Amino acid sequence: MPRLSTIAAFSITLALWWLASSSGCVSAFLLPSPVTVARTLGELAWSGELLHHTLVSLRRVGLGYLLAIALAVPLALAFVLSRHLRAALEPLLEFLRQIPPLAMMPLLLLWLGIGETQKIGIIILSCFFPIFLGVRGGFDSVDRKLVDVGTVSGFSRAEILLRIVLPSALPAIVVGLRIGLGYSWRALVGAELIASSAGLGYMIVDAENLARTDIVLAGMLVIGVLGLLADALLRLVIRRCAPWLSGELEMARA
Repeated sequence: MPRLSTIAAFSITLALWWLASSSGCVSAFLLPSPVTVARTLGELAWSGELLHHTLVSLRRVGLGYLLAIALAVPLALAFVLSRHLRAALEPLLEFLRQIPPLAMMPLLLLWLGIGETQKIGIIILSCFFPIFLGVRGGFDSVDRKLVDVGTVSGFSRAEILLRIVLPSALPAIVVGLRIGLGYSWRALVGAELIASSAGLGYMIVDAENLARTDIVLAGMLVIGVLGLLADALLRLVIRRCAPWLSGELEMARA
């Protein structure tokens, strides 16, 4: 049933889009029909331009997301283990969390230049805090009574961590990972906005300058599909590594 409802929702949206563009309610220049956008997607795919931009964007998102995990997870664990470190750095991190990553783009341009490092830096900043807060919140929410039970049962510290703490913290960690992944795609267009010659964000901005609304919509559709596929892949990995989280994943999906 969820799959049928999903198909119905997409079908209704597509029908409304086609109706709005074909009836003249909205100018075809501002909102090209689905047929026009599909034709444009085919042309971009046939020329190889779409594949080139997609691969560039996938590399940036993948690298930025993995680096954000590599930075956020150890820092979150350090916050959980050290109250002194948490008291010292938490106000600074909360201050930085309030600053939109795109607002830091001018500084990143000066510090990192106009190459790949600056673009990946924007993506790291966008998905760092959701992952960090998810990991920290997950470990903070572990029931202390469960840890006490493990201690009384003679579990070692490693066993308590692997058999009690980590399974209890995983739902919140998974939420942080999924939100961070979504934010990485949101930051993509901003990361490719300045001094870029390739990528889906660049393709959209370049099409805007050329008044090619069909290419803008085509790029948006590709980013949306890639985001859905990336989230599905992440959920698949989680199901394989932690089968007991299947229920939480289905609830989040709903």
